[in-house]
Amino acid sequence: MSDLMRIYSNVQAMKTRTSLMNVNDKLSAHQFRLSTGKKINSAAEDPAGYALARSLEKRRRGLSVALQNVTNANSILNIAEGGYQNLMDILQIVKEKATQAADMSFSPAQRQALHDQVSALLQEVDEIVNDTTFNDINLIDGTFSGSFQTGEKSNDNLFVSLNNGDSASLGIDTIDLTTATAARNAITQSSNAIDTLATLIQDVGEYKVRLNSKEGALDTQITNTESVRSTVEDADFAEEQMEMVKWQILQQTSVTALTQANSAPQVVLNLLQ
Repeated sequence: MSDLMRIYSNVQAMKTRTSLMNVNDKLSAHQFRLSTGKKINSAAEDPAGYALARSLEKRRRGLSVALQNVTNANSILNIAEGGYQNLMDILQIVKEKATQAADMSFSPAQRQALHDQVSALLQEVDEIVNDTTFNDINLIDGTFSGSFQTGEKSNDNLFVSLNNGDSASLGIDTIDLTTATAARNAITQSSNAIDTLATLIQDVGEYKVRLNSKEGALDTQITNTESVRSTVEDADFAEEQMEMVKWQILQQTSVTALTQANSAPQVVLNLLQ
């Protein structure tokens, strides 16, 4: 017997209603994706894809923080290098004064004046060392030593140690320019201090080169990781819009079909006339 002849249960309408509900679900899913910009909005939609997207997001966010750490590390090293460069400027002056005082054309009073000037400069050296800080952390007094976290894994780090740049560590705290002989010794002391300080600045430069390399690598990794996550999780708006139009048309046809299915059993009334 045809389903049309059974009026107690309108099987055709029930089937059409089920189809309409499925169409509405599909249409709602595509509309929601367009509103969120993601094709995976819950684990139920794609469990494996959701897990992969969260793993990639974890990596990308860790890399982003590591990149910020590298930027901070570069800032710290720039401050330290600036402090060392200020010391270098002073040491160059000290050597000049020592060279002047070593010449026999200078009188004892003039050498004393040069000595007093150099003593003041050496005090400035120690003050610069004490004042070169970042977040109240001394950088060039020999106490700065530790690792910067330069990656999203626990072992991705760069160990940095900055040496002391004060007058005692550079061997210039005992400089004496009051005699020609002492001044000649001061030339050697200041020359050695300049060479030592140049090495310290070179170390900072090497750290910065490594950080710059890590910065470029992190930036590339972040971009590539986000690209993969986007492919897995983000919605293709062109595709979603196309699918939504398709399901909108099917929704309209399903509503029409349901209307027709609901009215179809009325033909049975003709049998009763």
